[in-house]
Amino acid sequence: MEGKGMDALRSVVLINATPFGEKGEVATGDYARVLDHAVTAGIGAVTPNGNTSEFYSLTPEELDTSLAVTVETVKGRAIVIAGIGHELERAVRMARSAEAAGAEAIMVHQPVHPYLSDDGWVAYHREIADAVPSLGVVCYLRSPHISASAVRRLAIECPNVAGVKYAVPDPIAFATMVTETGFGGAERLVWVCGLAESWAPFFWVAGAEGFTTGLGSVAPELSLRLFDELDAGNPGSAMRLWRRLKPFEDLRARNGNAYNVSAVKEALAQLGFCRRDVRPPISELPEAERAEVGKILRDWGIGS
Repeated sequence: MEGKGMDALRSVVLINATPFGEKGEVATGDYARVLDHAVTAGIGAVTPNGNTSEFYSLTPEELDTSLAVTVETVKGRAIVIAGIGHELERAVRMARSAEAAGAEAIMVHQPVHPYLSDDGWVAYHREIADAVPSLGVVCYLRSPHISASAVRRLAIECPNVAGVKYAVPDPIAFATMVTETGFGGAERLVWVCGLAESWAPFFWVAGAEGFTTGLGSVAPELSLRLFDELDAGNPGSAMRLWRRLKPFEDLRARNGNAYNVSAVKEALAQLGFCRRDVRPPISELPEAERAEVGKILRDWGIGS
């Protein structure tokens, strides 16, 4: 993932929602409409089958469908970074399927396992990266216990490991990770704030060059504007915009991030893009929070 791919990580990386139909199926038409809205606004990197996509609630067939719709919808306009994961054998199969489907890169979900070691984490990602040498690999780092030396070792051993989506809510730990990783061949890594707009300004000064977004499915122009302000070195303007976006991101983070997906789905539903349906163990927003979403959209000038 050199050149174009590396540049795409230095941007706003959309983690899109997965719309469902009346019978609970993946609503492919709505899915394409949500993606087209974001990419037409200027989003240049899309990650289907991420956490905001309800990755762990989708069947293997639905994951394939979501990826296929994404590639078909954004081809030539944005790069596709397909979310993959689960146990190692399945993750490798998903990586190869992503390659066959036309994705340019993969984002490897942090292994869902109660016990992680540095060596095991490196081995897991190395096998995946080696299976698809033509694809860029983005590691999704959510554990504070994976060391900088492990990340550096993986980057050196696997030249297609292009970046790290860092989602530990600790800017100081992030700054330390970037500093300690950035030598010996690993300085090429692109660091992406994996905690969206709420944390982007604080991770930016610590070494992030892009950030992920779920809000970008709803109001991509605002996410892109925040990136532009950060990239231009305008912290005052960036923080003024951050304050406008914060109520929505705070709602998503409420109750231990319980509303992370359902707030996005609710906003999309109110804007007419798709249904608000989510799958257990997620639940739809309560009425009071639905009203909050409506007020936020009106404050942004895009609601009715």
